[in-house]
Amino acid sequence: MSLGTADSQKDEFRKYLEKTGVINQLTRVLVGLYEEPDRPIDGIDYIKKYLGTPAGLDVDELRAENEELKMKNANLQQQVDDLVAQLEALKTPENE
Repeated sequence: MSLGTADSQKDEFRKYLEKTGVINQLTRVLVGLYEEPDRPIDGIDYIKKYLGTPAGLDVDELRAENEELKMKNANLQQQVDDLVAQLEALKTPENE
């Protein structure tokens, strides 16, 4: 790998980080750590707290709940569509 290729890959990656907001988020967390009046003993835990998944959350459980809610939403939408169709059917004879 040539030096130019490595530099261009680094530049592309830097642009990606900027475009997706990673640089801004990391900067906010690091500035927050810097401005913390009582610096935490473990800086990594501080960063994890603000960037990671909040403690006590089960991602798989949340995904399962999300799927269940999507199904309920689809069922409710179908009920709404059916009721609207029934309402339209009831309105039609009155107009004749």
